[in-house]
Amino acid sequence: MKKILLHSCCAPCSGAVLERLATDFRITIYYYNPNIDTPLEFMRRAEELEKLTKLGIDFDVVTEEYRPDEYNAAVRGLESLGEGSQRCYECYKLRLGKTADYAARHGYDFFTTTLSVSPHKKVAWIHEIGRELERATGVRYLDEDFKKRDGYRRSLELSRTLKLYRQNYCGCKYSKAEAERRSQPMPSTTHANCNAHKP
Repeated sequence: MKKILLHSCCAPCSGAVLERLATDFRITIYYYNPNIDTPLEFMRRAEELEKLTKLGIDFDVVTEEYRPDEYNAAVRGLESLGEGSQRCYECYKLRLGKTADYAARHGYDFFTTTLSVSPHKKVAWIHEIGRELERATGVRYLDEDFKKRDGYRRSLELSRTLKLYRQNYCGCKYSKAEAERRSQPMPSTTHANCNAHKP
């Protein structure tokens, strides 16, 4: 079977992708995510990958060191931009670039990422970057949109079945701040003259 290096952002996004790839590839999960906001969060997500062995799929895991300086350098000057902006593009580019480089140095036939299973990620950008890296490294990029064919729904099912830790933000401190703002209740509106017509 062909060997594929699968960049994984987290366990919940990886389960359905592992199921889809297992019939055609020997899979190695590549956990490289310097965008994650704290060392604790980084390790918690890395450790959750072990629960995916319950799927009965044979795979290896390579976990890179936590190096947030690499992410900070990649998005410098873009910190004030929102989710889905150029900041996210540079984050995809950083993580896929490291994945493609590792795949080239270790003799993999293909590389890809679990990022496309999320409905919040821009798949066109991910595939654009992946194809550019294929041309640069000679390692084929598997340009599949893993959310299709019920991939996202299946990822939710597996998260519940395997009791995976499922976070409400992508990992970086900027997305966490946006998630926290969304979760805050809307302030009530009080009119200055609300008692004007009371006797």
